[in-house]
Amino acid sequence: MKKEQISALFEQFEAACYVYEGLECWSARELQEVLAYSEWRNFTKVLDKAKEACKNAGEKLSDHFVGVNKMIQLPKGAERKIEDIALSRYACYLVAQNGDPTKTPVAFAQTYFAVQTRKQELIEQRLLEVERVIARNKLSKTEKKLSGIIFERGVNDQSFAIIRSKGDQALFGGKTTQFMKTKLMVPANRPLADFLPTLTIKAKDFATELTSHNVVEKDLKGDRSISKEHIDNNLAVRRMLIERGVKPENLPPAEDVKKVERRLTSDEKKVLKESKQRAKKKKR
Repeated sequence: MKKEQISALFEQFEAACYVYEGLECWSARELQEVLAYSEWRNFTKVLDKAKEACKNAGEKLSDHFVGVNKMIQLPKGAERKIEDIALSRYACYLVAQNGDPTKTPVAFAQTYFAVQTRKQELIEQRLLEVERVIARNKLSKTEKKLSGIIFERGVNDQSFAIIRSKGDQALFGGKTTQFMKTKLMVPANRPLADFLPTLTIKAKDFATELTSHNVVEKDLKGDRSISKEHIDNNLAVRRMLIERGVKPENLPPAEDVKKVERRLTSDEKKVLKESKQRAKKKKR
């Protein structure tokens, strides 16, 4: 495929994209022409296969294939209403995958939408990673806050570590912090929370926030009463998770949050560097 042909096809696909009810989509009628299908009846067979693939992937058809009406121009200025389908980017990808690869535009579309879909996946993954890093940093601040509150109430650092450990045991259904570290293969010198999924990190954070609040509200003092409060709060959070079908001790480990944070920082530096380079080129 020649460079000029690739460029022309790229522009065709980009130009065919429009916004429907706030969402990026493509008209199936226009995509039919772009993919070099001369007859709608033949193209609907490809659409049907794409819909079937969508259902098999566990996606809702209504999220990716939306029936709409379209007005077309007839001779002498008349108009006629025809049926059309608004396709999401993912739907276009499925249509391309089920099209005739011997057609040059179809072969191009298979790569084009695969790359574009992958870009979206990467963005979504990055957002999830950012959320996890934020949650972990929030937990650190919450634990520091609790440490400060209970220090004034007769609890030292050693006792705080024990209280925290008892909270973990309550949250993880009787499994100790050390047991969970061994199960998730967490290095001995690293905190368990650095390798927990976002949901568990937020669960620990919520239980710790409850303890901070109740220690002050109930004016609790000493190891025993504060420890019981922290255990009760973790048990309450665990019950809520269990009711929703989640056992925190059975969730798989997540990537080292410090590694994720370093990668995000590195990516931000690269983006900033590239932005500066583009700005310099524009000035020339």
